[in-house]
Amino acid sequence: MTLCLAFAGASHAASPGESPWVRETYSKVRLVSGSVAGMSGDRMIAGVQIRLEPGWKTYWRMPGDSGVPPSFDWSGSKNLRSAEVLYPAPRRFTDASGTEIGYVDEVVFPVMVTPERPDEPVELKLNVDYGLCKTLCIPNQANLSIELPAHTAGKADDPLLKRFVDLVPRPAETGKLPALGGIEAKLDSTKPELVIDANFADDATGTDLFVEAPGGAFVPVPKPLGPVQDGKQRFVVSFASPEEAAAIRGKPLTLTFVSDEGAREASVTVE
Repeated sequence: MTLCLAFAGASHAASPGESPWVRETYSKVRLVSGSVAGMSGDRMIAGVQIRLEPGWKTYWRMPGDSGVPPSFDWSGSKNLRSAEVLYPAPRRFTDASGTEIGYVDEVVFPVMVTPERPDEPVELKLNVDYGLCKTLCIPNQANLSIELPAHTAGKADDPLLKRFVDLVPRPAETGKLPALGGIEAKLDSTKPELVIDANFADDATGTDLFVEAPGGAFVPVPKPLGPVQDGKQRFVVSFASPEEAAAIRGKPLTLTFVSDEGAREASVTVE
Protein backbone atom coordinates (compact mmCIF):
# COMPACT_ATOMS: atom_id res chain seq x y z
CA MET A 1 0.00 0.00 0.00
CA THR A 2 1.30 3.45 -0.87
CA LEU A 3 0.45 6.19 1.58
CA CYS A 4 0.99 9.80 0.57
CA LEU A 5 1.78 12.15 3.44
CA ALA A 6 2.48 15.77 2.59
CA PHE A 7 4.20 18.09 4.98
CA ALA A 8 7.14 20.29 4.23
CA GLY A 9 8.73 22.75 6.58
CA ALA A 10 10.64 25.93 6.07
CA SER A 11 14.41 25.70 6.43
CA HIS A 12 17.13 27.72 8.07
CA ALA A 13 19.24 30.07 6.00
CA ALA A 14 21.67 28.24 3.74
CA SER A 15 25.43 28.69 3.45
CA PRO A 16 26.94 29.84 0.14
CA GLY A 17 26.87 26.96 -2.36
CA GLU A 18 23.90 25.30 -0.66
CA SER A 19 20.16 25.72 -1.01
CA PRO A 20 18.05 25.66 2.16
CA TRP A 21 16.99 22.22 3.35
CA VAL A 22 13.44 21.33 2.36
CA ARG A 23 11.85 19.01 4.89
CA GLU A 24 9.78 16.18 3.46
CA THR A 25 8.25 13.07 4.96
CA TYR A 26 10.94 11.28 7.03
CA SER A 27 13.65 13.05 5.03
CA LYS A 28 15.05 16.37 3.90
CA VAL A 29 16.61 17.42 0.60
CA ARG A 30 18.70 20.29 -0.79
CA LEU A 31 21.01 21.27 -3.65
CA VAL A 32 24.75 21.69 -3.05
CA SER A 33 27.54 22.90 -5.30
CA GLY A 34 31.31 23.04 -5.26
CA SER A 35 34.37 21.93 -7.20
CA VAL A 36 35.86 18.48 -7.85
CA ALA A 37 39.28 17.90 -9.39
CA GLY A 38 39.45 16.37 -12.85
CA MET A 39 36.50 18.19 -14.37
CA SER A 40 37.17 19.53 -17.84
CA GLY A 41 35.80 22.16 -20.18
CA ASP A 42 33.01 24.44 -19.10
CA ARG A 43 31.18 21.94 -16.91
CA MET A 44 30.16 22.70 -13.33
CA ILE A 45 29.12 20.30 -10.60
CA ALA A 46 26.20 20.29 -8.21
CA GLY A 47 24.53 17.62 -6.12
CA VAL A 48 21.08 16.59 -4.93
CA GLN A 49 21.52 15.69 -1.26
CA ILE A 50 18.86 13.55 0.42
CA ARG A 51 19.16 12.82 4.14
CA LEU A 52 16.90 10.07 5.50
CA GLU A 53 15.62 9.38 8.98
CA PRO A 54 16.79 6.08 10.55
CA GLY A 55 15.24 2.95 9.07
CA TRP A 56 14.12 4.57 5.81
CA LYS A 57 15.58 3.95 2.36
CA THR A 58 15.33 5.58 -1.04
CA TYR A 59 15.96 4.16 -4.50
CA TRP A 60 18.52 3.79 -7.25
CA ARG A 61 17.66 4.42 -10.91
CA MET A 62 16.59 0.74 -11.09
CA PRO A 63 14.71 0.17 -7.82
CA GLY A 64 14.48 -3.64 -7.92
CA ASP A 65 11.33 -5.67 -7.36
CA SER A 66 9.40 -2.62 -6.12
CA GLY A 67 9.90 1.04 -5.32
CA VAL A 68 10.12 4.17 -7.43
CA PRO A 69 13.33 5.59 -8.94
CA PRO A 70 14.02 9.29 -8.42
CA SER A 71 13.12 11.75 -11.18
CA PHE A 72 14.72 15.13 -11.80
CA ASP A 73 13.08 17.98 -13.71
CA TRP A 74 15.40 20.91 -14.51
CA SER A 75 13.04 22.67 -16.93
CA GLY A 76 12.81 25.89 -14.89
CA SER A 77 16.58 26.48 -14.92
CA LYS A 78 18.33 29.42 -16.63
CA ASN A 79 21.50 29.30 -18.73
CA LEU A 80 21.42 25.50 -18.58
CA ARG A 81 22.33 23.40 -21.61
CA SER A 82 22.29 20.04 -19.84
CA ALA A 83 22.25 18.47 -16.38
CA GLU A 84 23.52 14.88 -16.17
CA VAL A 85 22.60 13.11 -12.94
CA LEU A 86 25.10 10.48 -11.75
CA TYR A 87 24.16 7.60 -9.46
CA PRO A 88 26.48 6.41 -6.66
CA ALA A 89 26.77 2.65 -6.33
CA PRO A 90 23.73 1.35 -4.41
CA ARG A 91 23.12 -1.62 -2.12
CA ARG A 92 20.41 -4.25 -1.99
CA PHE A 93 17.71 -4.71 0.66
CA THR A 94 15.89 -8.03 0.83
CA ASP A 95 12.78 -8.84 2.83
CA ALA A 96 9.64 -10.95 2.48
CA SER A 97 8.31 -8.73 -0.33
CA GLY A 98 11.41 -9.07 -2.51
CA THR A 99 14.62 -7.19 -3.21
CA GLU A 100 14.98 -3.43 -3.50
CA ILE A 101 18.03 -1.42 -4.60
CA GLY A 102 18.97 1.93 -3.15
CA TYR A 103 20.41 3.90 -0.26
CA VAL A 104 20.02 4.47 3.49
CA ASP A 105 21.02 7.37 5.77
CA GLU A 106 22.16 9.81 3.08
CA VAL A 107 22.87 10.00 -0.62
CA VAL A 108 24.13 12.75 -2.90
CA PHE A 109 23.38 12.42 -6.61
CA PRO A 110 26.17 14.37 -8.37
CA VAL A 111 24.97 16.51 -11.27
CA MET A 112 27.28 17.45 -14.15
CA VAL A 113 26.08 20.87 -15.32
CA THR A 114 26.85 22.35 -18.75
CA PRO A 115 25.85 26.02 -19.20
CA GLU A 116 24.59 27.59 -22.40
CA ARG A 117 26.92 30.57 -21.85
CA PRO A 118 30.02 29.54 -19.88
CA ASP A 119 30.89 33.07 -18.77
CA GLU A 120 27.59 33.51 -16.95
CA PRO A 121 26.20 31.85 -13.80
CA VAL A 122 23.67 29.03 -14.00
CA GLU A 123 20.43 29.24 -12.06
CA LEU A 124 19.46 25.64 -11.29
CA LYS A 125 15.82 24.99 -10.52
CA LEU A 126 14.86 21.40 -9.70
CA ASN A 127 11.61 19.58 -9.18
CA VAL A 128 12.65 16.26 -7.64
CA ASP A 129 10.43 13.27 -6.93
CA TYR A 130 11.77 10.40 -4.83
CA GLY A 131 10.27 7.48 -2.95
CA LEU A 132 10.91 6.34 0.60
CA CYS A 133 10.21 2.94 2.10
CA LYS A 134 10.26 1.36 5.53
CA THR A 135 7.18 -0.67 6.46
CA LEU A 136 5.22 1.44 3.97
CA CYS A 137 6.22 3.41 0.88
CA ILE A 138 5.80 7.16 0.59
CA PRO A 139 6.29 9.47 -2.41
CA ASN A 140 8.11 12.75 -1.79
CA GLN A 141 8.44 15.87 -3.93
CA ALA A 142 10.46 19.06 -3.48
CA ASN A 143 11.27 22.24 -5.42
CA LEU A 144 14.85 23.46 -5.04
CA SER A 145 17.03 26.20 -6.53
CA ILE A 146 20.65 27.32 -6.38
CA GLU A 147 22.94 29.60 -8.38
CA LEU A 148 26.23 28.25 -9.71
CA PRO A 149 28.78 31.03 -10.31
CA ALA A 150 30.78 31.00 -13.53
CA HIS A 151 34.43 29.88 -13.52
CA THR A 152 34.48 27.57 -10.50
CA ALA A 153 37.33 25.46 -11.91
CA GLY A 154 40.48 25.45 -9.81
CA LYS A 155 38.76 25.94 -6.46
CA ALA A 156 39.37 23.52 -3.60
CA ASP A 157 37.52 20.20 -3.73
CA ASP A 158 34.18 20.01 -1.96
CA PRO A 159 34.57 16.98 0.36
CA LEU A 160 30.88 16.01 0.25
CA LEU A 161 30.63 16.09 -3.54
CA LYS A 162 33.99 14.34 -3.99
CA ARG A 163 32.97 11.52 -1.65
CA PHE A 164 29.86 10.71 -3.69
CA VAL A 165 31.51 11.29 -7.08
CA ASP A 166 34.06 8.66 -6.04
CA LEU A 167 31.18 6.24 -5.37
CA VAL A 168 29.82 6.51 -8.92
CA PRO A 169 30.68 3.34 -10.89
CA ARG A 170 33.36 3.87 -13.53
CA PRO A 171 33.27 2.39 -17.03
CA ALA A 172 34.74 -1.09 -17.43
CA GLU A 173 38.42 -1.02 -18.28
CA THR A 174 40.72 -3.84 -19.33
CA GLY A 175 42.79 -5.03 -16.40
CA LYS A 176 40.74 -3.11 -13.83
CA LEU A 177 38.45 -4.63 -11.19
CA PRO A 178 35.65 -5.29 -10.63
CA ALA A 179 34.96 -6.80 -14.04
CA LEU A 180 32.86 -9.26 -15.98
CA GLY A 181 34.39 -12.73 -15.89
CA GLY A 182 31.89 -14.39 -18.21
CA ILE A 183 28.20 -14.69 -19.02
CA GLU A 184 26.05 -17.63 -20.12
CA ALA A 185 22.61 -16.93 -21.56
CA LYS A 186 19.98 -19.65 -21.29
CA LEU A 187 17.09 -17.66 -22.70
CA ASP A 188 15.48 -20.57 -24.59
CA SER A 189 15.24 -22.82 -21.54
CA THR A 190 11.92 -23.59 -19.88
CA LYS A 191 13.51 -21.83 -16.91
CA PRO A 192 15.40 -19.04 -18.67
CA GLU A 193 18.30 -17.42 -16.89
CA LEU A 194 21.57 -15.56 -17.18
CA VAL A 195 24.57 -16.90 -15.30
CA ILE A 196 27.13 -14.16 -14.73
CA ASP A 197 30.64 -14.54 -13.33
CA ALA A 198 32.13 -11.47 -11.68
CA ASN A 199 35.76 -10.79 -10.81
CA PHE A 200 36.59 -8.65 -7.78
CA ALA A 201 39.75 -7.82 -5.89
CA ASP A 202 40.90 -10.76 -3.75
CA ASP A 203 40.08 -8.95 -0.51
CA ALA A 204 36.87 -7.31 -1.79
CA THR A 205 33.93 -6.87 0.55
CA GLY A 206 30.37 -5.71 -0.07
CA THR A 207 30.34 -7.38 -3.50
CA ASP A 208 27.20 -7.32 -5.61
CA LEU A 209 25.83 -7.13 -9.15
CA PHE A 210 22.86 -5.31 -10.70
CA VAL A 211 21.57 -5.62 -14.27
CA GLU A 212 19.55 -3.12 -16.30
CA ALA A 213 17.95 -3.23 -19.75
CA PRO A 214 17.24 -0.20 -21.95
CA GLY A 215 13.80 1.31 -22.26
CA GLY A 216 12.75 0.29 -18.78
CA ALA A 217 12.49 -3.42 -19.64
CA PHE A 218 12.29 -5.41 -16.43
CA VAL A 219 15.26 -7.54 -15.40
CA PRO A 220 15.01 -9.59 -12.19
CA VAL A 221 17.55 -8.71 -9.53
CA PRO A 222 20.54 -11.09 -9.75
CA LYS A 223 21.01 -13.55 -6.91
CA PRO A 224 24.49 -14.52 -5.69
CA LEU A 225 25.13 -18.25 -5.88
CA GLY A 226 27.56 -18.07 -2.99
CA PRO A 227 30.02 -15.70 -1.38
CA VAL A 228 33.00 -14.19 -3.15
CA GLN A 229 35.96 -16.59 -3.10
CA ASP A 230 39.43 -15.66 -4.32
CA GLY A 231 37.92 -12.62 -5.97
CA LYS A 232 35.31 -14.57 -7.94
CA GLN A 233 31.55 -14.68 -7.47
CA ARG A 234 28.71 -16.11 -9.56
CA PHE A 235 25.24 -14.59 -9.92
CA VAL A 236 22.08 -15.82 -11.61
CA VAL A 237 19.25 -13.81 -13.14
CA SER A 238 16.16 -16.03 -13.14
CA PHE A 239 13.31 -14.96 -15.45
CA ALA A 240 9.70 -15.73 -14.61
CA SER A 241 8.86 -16.84 -18.17
CA PRO A 242 10.36 -17.23 -21.67
CA GLU A 243 8.45 -14.08 -22.66
CA GLU A 244 10.16 -12.06 -19.93
CA ALA A 245 13.55 -13.36 -21.03
CA ALA A 246 12.82 -12.66 -24.72
CA ALA A 247 12.31 -8.96 -23.89
CA ILE A 248 16.04 -8.52 -23.27
CA ARG A 249 17.31 -10.57 -26.23
CA GLY A 250 19.61 -8.57 -28.48
CA LYS A 251 19.51 -5.51 -26.22
CA PRO A 252 22.55 -3.93 -24.56
CA LEU A 253 22.45 -4.70 -20.85
CA THR A 254 24.24 -2.59 -18.26
CA LEU A 255 26.00 -4.67 -15.61
CA THR A 256 26.99 -2.75 -12.48
CA PHE A 257 29.59 -4.52 -10.35
CA VAL A 258 29.72 -3.14 -6.81
CA SER A 259 32.20 -3.60 -3.98
CA ASP A 260 33.53 -1.59 -1.08
CA GLU A 261 36.77 -1.27 -3.06
CA GLY A 262 35.04 0.40 -6.03
CA ALA A 263 32.37 -0.15 -8.67
CA ARG A 264 32.35 -0.42 -12.48
CA GLU A 265 29.80 -0.72 -15.28
CA ALA A 266 30.03 -2.99 -18.31
CA SER A 267 27.76 -3.34 -21.32
CA VAL A 268 26.88 -6.72 -22.88
CA THR A 269 24.34 -7.97 -25.40
CA VAL A 270 22.90 -11.45 -25.09
CA GLU A 271 21.22 -13.53 -27.81
